[in-house]
Amino acid sequence: MATRISLALPDGHPGGDIFVIGARAGDDLSALDPAHTQIQQGSFPDYQNLKSRGFDVAPKVEGQFDGAIVFLPRAKPQARARIFDAATRLQPGASLWIDGQKTDGVDAILKEMRTMVPVDEVHSKAHGKIFRIAVPQGNWVPADWAAAPKEVAPGFVTRPGVFSADGVDPASAMLARHLPERLPTRMVDLGAGWGWLSAQALQHPGIGQIHLVEANYDALESARDNVKDERAQFHWADARNFSLPEPVNGIIMNPPFHDGRTADPRIGGEFIAAAARLLTGAGRLWMVANRHLPYEAVLANHFAQVKELGGDNRFKVIEATGAGRDGRSTDTRKGRR
Repeated sequence: MATRISLALPDGHPGGDIFVIGARAGDDLSALDPAHTQIQQGSFPDYQNLKSRGFDVAPKVEGQFDGAIVFLPRAKPQARARIFDAATRLQPGASLWIDGQKTDGVDAILKEMRTMVPVDEVHSKAHGKIFRIAVPQGNWVPADWAAAPKEVAPGFVTRPGVFSADGVDPASAMLARHLPERLPTRMVDLGAGWGWLSAQALQHPGIGQIHLVEANYDALESARDNVKDERAQFHWADARNFSLPEPVNGIIMNPPFHDGRTADPRIGGEFIAAAARLLTGAGRLWMVANRHLPYEAVLANHFAQVKELGGDNRFKVIEATGAGRDGRSTDTRKGRR
């Protein structure tokens, strides 16, 4: 079945070295030659998938190219940053293709592009569009489209497209208010984002080391800017299968429950399973979640004791203890593991 990329590139790889920014695991890239394609992808799961398909993938790519394809994300500032990034890698006359879903704002981007530069070869397919720009002479993309850190709270910066890019997430703020005064010595922040929650935890006595685990490379780079503490270690990884040589005795997390626009509470369940695997039997998990998400049953499968510490009509803060290293609860009083 034809896809938008195959409509745009009916003869296959267009020749030369092609820069692709934002391609995800499920995207059709069959028209491209992996030997002459470099993909920039900062989502660790997508990075792993694309690498397994034989592509040269990195969270940050350097160099000039003969053509480029931009896959638009949902966040408009990030979409503009990707277009700016791709445009600066191309010589005048090179083809820049921009692909996106209607739900991710491709029509608005197409309209905006037409006010700046000639656009041709517009193809519509599967509730989206792909269109081509022949790169003109000069600096045609506004300079303020470039991705740059933005201060959103005193001492904290974010980058375009990261979760809660405009300020502190209210769920994380609630979790921070419910943490105990003293925290365990060895901690993990699963899905650490741009580091705000870890920074709050580090203000508590007790922590000797905290691992910030984040799948979004730009968020992790922001966390490096925000958490200047020698006790912090940073890991670009998928929290759901993250591992350490030794178990830890405390975990904090505000797990995601969306894959793009699609709600998928299973992601949070996988975070819970990962936390159980990482913790000692006496370790504790503190997590926050939207009130409606049914995590209690998943928690009961992995922890011996689960209790709600507080919350409101939007969020709930939960503490769980008694995890086994195999990810199952260890309630010896009931004679089961």
